[in-house]
Amino acid sequence: MISKRERALGAAVDLLGTEGLRALTHVRVDERAELPRGSTSNYFRTRAALLDGVVDWMVRQETPSVGAALDVATPDELVEAVARLFEFMLGPNRVVTTARMVLRLEASHDPALRQALARGGAAMTDLVVPVLTRLGASDPQVAAAALGACGQGFFVQAIAGGTTPDPRPVLEVIVRGALA
Repeated sequence: MISKRERALGAAVDLLGTEGLRALTHVRVDERAELPRGSTSNYFRTRAALLDGVVDWMVRQETPSVGAALDVATPDELVEAVARLFEFMLGPNRVVTTARMVLRLEASHDPALRQALARGGAAMTDLVVPVLTRLGASDPQVAAAALGACGQGFFVQAIAGGTTPDPRPVLEVIVRGALA
């Protein structure tokens, strides 16, 4: 059974990913989650608290998938695993990915949201760095940052631009460069 708090967070992500930031109100979250009016504001008193909760929810939801996907032994497996992650993020997980892009843009005006997203990014980096270290990257932190930036670029292209190029050639360059 999913708690009311978790239902509210899932509904908030759904609103962000399907209707944008303006659609995100406590009342709309209650309606989307089919919760009694006022439920979301009981858990998240302010919009800032709701946004912070949304970021944490996304990280909790995605960490297991990312961690499992990164169980690789070779650079070629890493390229393929990250490409499949991108496909997942732009396919079955597209609404969450879109919500994250919406939040990234909003973070340019919201330092607290920027900090929450930075925490989420650090959690993902913590999953990638050990893999890059194991594969022999000379600077695993920089390589992880390059993979993250590559992912964000592909997500923007796909979501805002309507194109979804094959990420493998670009990932190959990043991974090979990191391991050179």
